[in-house]
Parts: sequence; structure tokens; C-alpha cells
Amino acid sequence: MTSDIEIDPRQVLKDYVSKNGLKLTRQRELIAEVFFAAGAHLSAEEMLERVRAEDANISLATVYRTLKLLTQCGLAEPHKFADNHTVYEPARGDEEHHDHIICKDCDQIIEFFDERIERLQEEIAKRLGFEVVDHRMELYGRCSKTDCPNKKH
Repeated sequence: MTSDIEIDPRQVLKDYVSKNGLKLTRQRELIAEVFFAAGAHLSAEEMLERVRAEDANISLATVYRTLKLLTQCGLAEPHKFADNHTVYEPARGDEEHHDHIICKDCDQIIEFFDERIERLQEEIAKRLGFEVVDHRMELYGRCSKTDCPNKKH
């Protein structure tokens, strides 16, 4: 059941920082704002590029530390896909499970949800004597984008 109460991620961050005796610096706030506005899977390097458009003095280390902070307070979810490169996406809570399909050429990531796949996974687990408590599905392929910058197909 999804809650109708809207959670303000900025307030969650402020509360977490205050509770843990940390400082909410202007740079951390900017990185968080850019992250929440993007709403996509971004690497620390991609975040750096975006935040430097606003503040050229922000370092990669500050971006990494802020993404770690956002993860610790439950606002970001890190994903390590097959290339072992970490990307972050805004956390959505337990109610919005989704899976990923990733282009091996351009690294495009598409989120999807299919109830049939979810049911099939549950059926397989039950047949094998398991109760699914968590799972992650990643599909890898090549997208059909004609403008894919790394198109090898």
C-alpha cells in the first residue's frame, strides 16, 4: 500500500545531518538538489559535471561524500551494474520495485516493471523451497538507438 504522504527529501537530509552532528554545507545542498532534480541513474562523475555548472569549485571527493551521505539517510540507492561502475538513483522506498535493462554500448539504463515476471520469480522460488525476501534483475543488451555514441551493431 502506497502512502499519500509526500516525503520531502531535503527535510530528510536536514534531519539526518542534524541528528548525526554533521553540517549541511551549501555544496552538499547543491549536490542534493541536482541529484533529486535529475531523477536518473548518475555516476559521481556525471553528478560532478552537473553540479560544476552551478559551482565550479565542487570536487569529486565532495560529490562522493554527499552521495554516500544520501545513501546512508535512505535517499539514494547505489547500483553496481556489470561494468562494476556505481551509479545512483533517488530511493523510492519498498513500494516501487523495478528492474533494469542496460545497453552494453551506450550505458543507457531503462527501468521497467512487469507483474508477470514478478509472479514467475515467486513461483520458481516457491517450487524450489525459497521465500523471496529481496531480488534484483538486470538485463544487458544493445539498444536500438540510431544515435548511440558507442554503437557497435
